Amino acid sequence: MHRRRTALLAAAATVLTAAGLATAGRADAAAGCTVKYTVSSSWPGGFGAAVDVTNLGDPLDGWALTFTFGAGQSITQLWNGTVSQSGGAVTVRNAAWNPALASGATASFGFNGSWTGSNPVPAAFTLNGVACTGATTIPTPPTPLSPGPTTAPTTGPTSAPTSVPPSTPPAGAPVKIMALGDSITGSPGCWRALLWQKLPAARVDFVGTLPGQGCGFGYDGENEGHGGYLVTNVADQNLLVDWLAATHPDVVLMHFGTNDVWSNLSTESILAAYTKLVAQMRASKPTMKILVAQLIPMKPGTCAECAARVVALDAAIPAWAAGLSTATSPVTVVDQWTGFDTATDTYDGVHPNDAGNTKIANRWYPSVTAAIN
Repeated sequence: MHRRRTALLAAAATVLTAAGLATAGRADAAAGCTVKYTVSSSWPGGFGAAVDVTNLGDPLDGWALTFTFGAGQSITQLWNGTVSQSGGAVTVRNAAWNPALASGATASFGFNGSWTGSNPVPAAFTLNGVACTGATTIPTPPTPLSPGPTTAPTTGPTSAPTSVPPSTPPAGAPVKIMALGDSITGSPGCWRALLWQKLPAARVDFVGTLPGQGCGFGYDGENEGHGGYLVTNVADQNLLVDWLAATHPDVVLMHFGTNDVWSNLSTESILAAYTKLVAQMRASKPTMKILVAQLIPMKPGTCAECAARVVALDAAIPAWAAGLSTATSPVTVVDQWTGFDTATDTYDGVHPNDAGNTKIANRWYPSVTAAIN
């Protein structure tokens, strides 16, 4: 088994210890839970958050977490669950694929939201009708970036080659692979599990400061898939530097920018963030192999312009990559856009379902295979 690493964003999280937790259908169940609410990114008028709820009692078959926003915030997009909101009152229930919550297990979901004036942390949470009580703190949100203009092209993205020069790790040492991105990469990002299945286990070590999440089978799940994060904020705040120092990857797989597109940040801003992250990767390892995805399409119900913005970004990535790629540290573009259908390959127009995860894993596979051989 690979060693698990844990990173805490102490300034951006609040943990509540439960006084009790009801188990659905059992009045005699043991009780207890913890909830961590993390403001992961913030921009003018909007924010991203991640929520982890850990069951310290008996196993649950179906869960519902409720809380109330105190300053008029509203959820505009949520993944790994289903949400209903009435005024400030929010209920998040399990998705169809993650109802089970074993003793000691954690359910995670993320969301994007809107706010005006202030964005305080919810003061209380209840799980399956029983209050989780404890002290709360208001996290300090990341420094926001002002959104910039985006001009969408009239054509689709340009396909790019998927080959990468081979790397040669020390004899007998597995190649360390970091999957870097947002909720499409994590939460739970089961394309990583499917990709791991296809690769020779003795040759790869997936690394990251975040642990793997359940995808129906055991796999090496460490990653840097931070739900709700913007690549521009990660670059602006130099968050990748610590992640690299903790994990020392040889190869980075990056599918990052969906939340930036959603926030109407310009293609130029996103590519500038990519450039800064590439420099940080090479500072960590001069021979870093860097695989950058053209983003999967997105068509959320709340963002009619997002589809064209993804096209604009994807069309610009190949030329950007060609300008930065070197013989010792190649930047390879992996086309995740072509052949991906939001109607059949996502469950919400943004996040991949089982069919989408299979497509994503299959698209990564040739370039990852070349990088580790």
